[in-house]
Amino acid sequence: QVQLVESGGGLVQAGGSLRLSCVVSGRTFNNYDMGWFRQAPGKEREFVAAVRRSDGMTYYSDSVKGRFTISRDNAKDTVALQMNSLKPEDTAVYYCAAAIGVSNYYLPQWYRYWGQGTQVTVSS
Repeated sequence: QVQLVESGGGLVQAGGSLRLSCVVSGRTFNNYDMGWFRQAPGKEREFVAAVRRSDGMTYYSDSVKGRFTISRDNAKDTVALQMNSLKPEDTAVYYCAAAIGVSNYYLPQWYRYWGQGTQVTVSS
């Protein structure tokens, strides 16, 4: 049984920063490609960022590229999302997700395990 627990969400003013963390337990962390998704009220869940397990290569959505940074610490079984220059449109529940054998990092259906989500609210 794999468990993912996110933390670090909160309320921040536009232009500010937050750092989200996700701790993975129950299986070998190194086996998983890791991703972050978000879902705003009334909208579909959308891809934010991903990091490949094999070489640490990263992927970002166009809306966050240059502002967000995903990283993984295999020694601590943790993946983080550093979010800078936050905008009100970044407001959403952010989810950490884990996958094995991903063909398309941008699609949520490739991820098998999900955290419970953490709320990020950016005020204008």
